[in-house]
Amino acid sequence: MSFAQAVMPVVDLIFPPRCPLCGDGLIAHGGLCPPCWIELAIPGEPSCAACSRPFGGGVPQGATCAPCLGDPPRHDGIAAATLYNEASRKLVLALKHGNRLSHAKLMSRLMSAKLPFVEEDWLVVPVPLHRWRIWRRGYNQAAELAREISAVAGGVLVVDLLERRKATPSLGGLGKKARRRALSGAIGVHRKRKDRLKGAKVLLVDDVLTSGATSDACVSALKRGGAAKVVIACFARVLDEALEHTRGGNREVPFEEGL
Repeated sequence: MSFAQAVMPVVDLIFPPRCPLCGDGLIAHGGLCPPCWIELAIPGEPSCAACSRPFGGGVPQGATCAPCLGDPPRHDGIAAATLYNEASRKLVLALKHGNRLSHAKLMSRLMSAKLPFVEEDWLVVPVPLHRWRIWRRGYNQAAELAREISAVAGGVLVVDLLERRKATPSLGGLGKKARRRALSGAIGVHRKRKDRLKGAKVLLVDDVLTSGATSDACVSALKRGGAAKVVIACFARVLDEALEHTRGGNREVPFEEGL
């Protein structure tokens, strides 16, 4: 028995486990109460062969969604643990702005369940934050998730493979072309990590996927740097139309990804 396992009953006695969403008592730390588990919207099948966007009934497996047909993605797939709704929003906000780093373990377990393909030869890379934002917040929530995923699902964690070279303005309200202009030159591969990227399979990790502008910039930088494959992993994905077909479908307006 490890030291952590030995002292956990004492920790539970002093700090009784609570559901991070509603505050109800739990048997053990690291989970949610049954009613709150039900509130999470888990994307299912059938889904788009290119981006895993869930379809409604009657669509054959292997079909491609209209957005991917109109603008084929540069990434090689998206693995989302949940769809963005009120329940997932609370967890994301608590991790991102509430200093609840312990939530990263719970969120990463749900993300890892969607990543059976990840093996030891994959690189696990977080979406980078600008250094000033890290200085103010104290950490990069995407890096915390990537660290936990690397430990659970496998893969080699490379926290600084991507770097944010300039601060970017808020992307909210901007069109697709305006977002691309705002992110032009903002994200690149760290010069000391370029050799690790040649022919590599990369798992790009973030907490929320909204418009996809930031993740697209990351994927482009990784592919230019020589990555052979890039799959995006996120805890919550914003897909309003998919929530209509999923239990736990309530949501609020999200914040931006990569911030």
